[in-house]
Amino acid sequence: MEARLEKEAALVQTVLFLESEPMDEAALSRATGLAREVIESAIEVLAEELSSPAQGLELVKSGGGWIMAPKADLWASLKDRYGKKADSRLSRAALETLSIVAYSQPVTRAEVEAIRGVSADGMIRFLLEKEFVKEVGKKDVPGKPVQYGTTREFLKYFRLGSIADLPRLDELERDRFEEPGDADPGS
Repeated sequence: MEARLEKEAALVQTVLFLESEPMDEAALSRATGLAREVIESAIEVLAEELSSPAQGLELVKSGGGWIMAPKADLWASLKDRYGKKADSRLSRAALETLSIVAYSQPVTRAEVEAIRGVSADGMIRFLLEKEFVKEVGKKDVPGKPVQYGTTREFLKYFRLGSIADLPRLDELERDRFEEPGDADPGS
């Protein structure tokens, strides 16, 4: 069975290399024709094979699926050459707006503006175009403003498995993400 799993792990690796989006076990099963249990075992074999220092890629859970990505320590030295295009697209204002959406979602444009202290129209529009944020609903208040949340593209870009993988905020940082007047003195 070990040799078979190595072949199946190689098949999974090839599919992940060819795909541009994260793939979960069900999608990998459909793409390869393998049973889900075999996919799960093949992922374990592949992850173990890629853990060797001689390998430059690693298997990363991102955006609800699996991707092949450069190992973090290698990426640090290659980022200037290969990551510059993507990094240059996110200005400080875009990162601030995106972090507010990520930590406060679902959040309205007005709530983002109250936290940032400046208009967020341009940044929200920019982040929508880059598909880092999306409309996730309407707030149940007069005017029914649109609420925004992060996307799978956001998770993929920041190499997060889910929004729960965001770094935790300490109390001082959490206070920055509260809209003025939102703090409940009784809590």
